[in-house]
Amino acid sequence: MDYNTQRKSLPMPEYGRSIQNMVDFAVALPTKIERQRCGESIIRVMEIMFPQMRESADYEQKLWDHLAIMSRFQLDIDYPFEVTKEEQLKRKPGQMKYPMSHINQKHYGHLIDELFDKLKTMPDCDERDELIRLTANQMKRNLSAWNHGSMDDEKVASDIARFTDNKVQLDLDNFKFETIKEKMMIHDNGSQKNKRKRK
Repeated sequence: MDYNTQRKSLPMPEYGRSIQNMVDFAVALPTKIERQRCGESIIRVMEIMFPQMRESADYEQKLWDHLAIMSRFQLDIDYPFEVTKEEQLKRKPGQMKYPMSHINQKHYGHLIDELFDKLKTMPDCDERDELIRLTANQMKRNLSAWNHGSMDDEKVASDIARFTDNKVQLDLDNFKFETIKEKMMIHDNGSQKNKRKRK
């Protein structure tokens, strides 16, 4: 039996072994004219196999790129495009920079930090009052998630004052927080099911 696992690996498996055999055949042809004709024929077959590639503006270049890759960059023909070089594929991408901006309180997050800065400079107006309301309620939600349901209005009022340089002072006698429903955390589903059965 001839198993695929025992065969030579395919540079681009999505095209299948038949196309790969055609590419290998083109590479072995003795003259450049023959290789050119064969390469162009293979491109037409590849285009028929993946008609959806035509939706891409650079689909032709992609096909020729794929042909070069499948030939392991050994197909000596005149490519109509500047195809990807072998060194480009082997080159490792550069390390991405991770934003390491300072956050005063990680449990509030970067967005709340930005809102603190905005509230410091906003003039008194209805828009500022609404932003204070949204910020305070989001802080309370974040505290609830961070502390597994534990929420403290005084903690929110203290923090929003501290991190806005006392520009925002919540009057807890008049400020109304939104109602936050605490979700029951069930750690043992089996015991809960058993309790229901006993009822």
